[in-house]
Amino acid sequence: MSLEDALVRIRAVGDYQFGRGVGAKLFPNGVKVSFSMRTGRIRYVFSGEKRIATMRPTDGLFSLSIEGANRIAQKAPSAKCFVTIRDDVSKFIIEGGDVFAVHVIRADGEIRAKDEVIILDSNSKVLAVGRALLSGDEMKAFKRGVAVKVRRGCLDEG
Repeated sequence: MSLEDALVRIRAVGDYQFGRGVGAKLFPNGVKVSFSMRTGRIRYVFSGEKRIATMRPTDGLFSLSIEGANRIAQKAPSAKCFVTIRDDVSKFIIEGGDVFAVHVIRADGEIRAKDEVIILDSNSKVLAVGRALLSGDEMKAFKRGVAVKVRRGCLDEG
């Protein structure tokens, strides 16, 4: 697969996963695409030395790094993957703690369970990235249980 083909593919997946127009903002020209040695499939996307995203082999969608989450938050605020939480629990989330439904202030209505989500504080600062366990509407409605399984908090990547 050529780099041009890979760029078209990762942008299309970014648009599908996070919302129209996000792919080009998340993956501008000049990103490096790393392929699996064994299968030849797209594996990692880098900007310089920083990893932006990893393409999961199980479903072909992206797992974001904090760098990728920051890019989406700054350049594509219309993306459909944001969960905003109360500021009093942000320290816990930055350290990698899971997000409970009771702490959710806002969640995009298009979020479905198992979607990749970006956790923000009330000032739209990225705190963590993870996988939704509830839909966006359920996160706002429920008062108990884990809403997002955090994979990486901001402190994890330094």
